[in-house]
Amino acid sequence: MRQLAKTVMFFLLALVLAAAAAGGGGKKEENKAAGGGKKINVKFSHVVADQTPKGQAALKLKELLEKSGQFEVQVYPSSQLYGDKEELEALRANNVQLIAPSVTKLVGFVPAFQLVDMPFLFKSDQAAYNFYDGPKGQELMNTLKPHGMLGLGWWPNGSKHFTNSKRPLKTPADFKGLKFRTQSGGVLDEQFKALGAGSQTIAFGEVYQALNSKAVDGQENTFNNIDTQKYEEVQKYMTVSGHGRLDYVLITNTKFWDSLTPDQQKIFMDAVKEASLYERKLADDLNAKSFEKLKASGKMEIYTLTDADREAFVKAMQPVYDKYANVIGKDYIEAARNSK
Repeated sequence: MRQLAKTVMFFLLALVLAAAAAGGGGKKEENKAAGGGKKINVKFSHVVADQTPKGQAALKLKELLEKSGQFEVQVYPSSQLYGDKEELEALRANNVQLIAPSVTKLVGFVPAFQLVDMPFLFKSDQAAYNFYDGPKGQELMNTLKPHGMLGLGWWPNGSKHFTNSKRPLKTPADFKGLKFRTQSGGVLDEQFKALGAGSQTIAFGEVYQALNSKAVDGQENTFNNIDTQKYEEVQKYMTVSGHGRLDYVLITNTKFWDSLTPDQQKIFMDAVKEASLYERKLADDLNAKSFEKLKASGKMEIYTLTDADREAFVKAMQPVYDKYANVIGKDYIEAARNSK
């Protein structure tokens, strides 16, 4: 009898241990990569909504990386984790592994990123894309390495166009005496100075009110921003100029990148390339739809610069190039100017 009780006790204990082992094994399996190792955790922080091209591309990148079985990706949109000012330092500290800031946010680290603000430099959206994908665009991304960051891809947002409330802007002379809202100074201030216009730095969220109150006469932005911010309600004229860019760079931390195996880096870059093409198409489509909406509204008089008009503006902008060519790098400027 005593022997039977011992046997039953032993059997029950064995069942309990087996169940515990099975439960623990399942939990471990969830965190394992396809090759048997632990999945690599990646945090992606950005400041815009999920519905934007950048937000959608971030989710596409998550999908592609997780499909490989090697990575687990958390995306934090709309400044949920870090705001514009904090995200760069968070990345450098490896608190997050991916961000996609506006190119102008990188100027403090590498002045050459002011390239995107240089007026009438790129002949078209495609010319900008070809520069970004080409050797000089890739070289420019790599200049972030000494600062603990590595550029992985360019995520375009669109080309900028002028709007104002006073008159059609067809020639450089038409800008004289007007005041425009800009992002923070530098090249943009010099651009308007060369046109005989004034400029004032105003936060993006305050632009509509500044235009409505006539604190400034005009601004420069992508079709989508002009549309979604409803600037057509307070701006009578738009010039389709494509004179500058509003784009992002997808960046990672160098310590994180160097911790990956060559195979993992390849998986990562393949996913980045696919997500980048996806983002580019979304941005193009969104700007095209917004342009059609702006035309259909009938609220703005729209003028598209001709090739001859553009040449006049290029000539007027020479003082800006004289001042910034060496700061940015003549090789970058020439590569961008010759891109088609």
